[in-house]
Amino acid sequence: MEKFIIHGGKKLSGSVKVSGAKNSALVLMPASLLNNGKNTFTNVPEVNDIFTMKKLLAHIGAETEFENNNLILDTSRITSQEAPYEHVKKMRASIYVLGPLLAKYGYAKVSLPGGCAWGPRPINLHLEAMKKFGAQLDLEEGYIIAKSKRLHGAKIIFDISSVGATGNALMAAVLAKGTTLISNAAIEPEVTLLAESLKKMGAKINGIGTKTIEIEGVDELHPIECENIDDRIEAGTLMIAAAMTKSKIEVKYRNINHLDILYDKLKESGVNIAFSENTVYVDAESTAVKPVDVATAVYPGFPTDLQAQWLAYMTLAEGNSQVTDRIYFDRFKHVPELRRLGAKINLIENTAMVQGVSKLKGAKVMSTDLRASASLVLGGLAAEGKTEVLRIYHLDRGYEKIEEKLQALNADIVRVKTEEY
Repeated sequence: MEKFIIHGGKKLSGSVKVSGAKNSALVLMPASLLNNGKNTFTNVPEVNDIFTMKKLLAHIGAETEFENNNLILDTSRITSQEAPYEHVKKMRASIYVLGPLLAKYGYAKVSLPGGCAWGPRPINLHLEAMKKFGAQLDLEEGYIIAKSKRLHGAKIIFDISSVGATGNALMAAVLAKGTTLISNAAIEPEVTLLAESLKKMGAKINGIGTKTIEIEGVDELHPIECENIDDRIEAGTLMIAAAMTKSKIEVKYRNINHLDILYDKLKESGVNIAFSENTVYVDAESTAVKPVDVATAVYPGFPTDLQAQWLAYMTLAEGNSQVTDRIYFDRFKHVPELRRLGAKINLIENTAMVQGVSKLKGAKVMSTDLRASASLVLGGLAAEGKTEVLRIYHLDRGYEKIEEKLQALNADIVRVKTEEY
């Protein structure tokens, strides 16, 4: 087990480069199952979720090479259409293999992700889409068993805009016979990159980047080379870190237009933001933190994956603010841990009522999930004294060498072994 020890109160300075996006890489990888051959993906972050997906695809039969953020997936000799519980339990994104396996091989056996039920949970959107394509679905001993001689085009209208369900439907549709129309499709950058990559493989897709996507199925696809986008959540986390520590930094980030809502909120809170090509300049040195309300929403709204970090920032605002999560109502496990640092937060259903304090004080806190972990690191950077962040394996799921990036920005943070759970 490892933990971070942070001595807070130091201003950050310098320049930091953002890694490739975990969330987009996690859907590009199973998309390679749709063709036969070597697919090359660059700018892939070396984080635990990527290694988990890599192991799952290796179990299915894909041969993988991963070095220096370059990932080669050879899908020439797929030997299995099963995603076992031992892999799927570690990561909900494992459900992404369902659409490609079903479309390409007519069969998929995929474990239900941990905590999911057959009924009206987010995974249900994936399953209903597969049914619309003509697949027969059964549930046996915790596994989804999906069968179809060949999927056929369908009209799919999502009640809720879902990145995962849109991605799975897209991957199934490209090899389905006939035309598929997806309405209320997610338009997040990760979905757009997937659609563009599928088109590069030979898929026929119109409406990329819009809420309505039309796909004309083809008989086969070919391998591609694809550059992954930069991680907008990591970029946002680093920008909020600068704001919380009243610092001035440069964030090297190539997909600047993916975070417009965050820039607006940071400016509203008093931070100066400027841009040049592939760089965001964040200057919070001489400004008081103004309270700014935030409510998460589907893209291009405020990302739920930055909710915890923004909440940590608002604990230092000069006044009261509200942070509401409309995507995941129960995503507030970081609240009691931030209180340990001296934050004043009252949680009412899916809204955190925040009363700003003049300073946070270091304490021992425990990570509960990926983004909650990030909020605790930010709190530790801003707090007076020593903060210990336990269970940082959550953080390692999605942030590549985050302590090294913060160290390069002058933060006093180290990773150490610990026996503490």
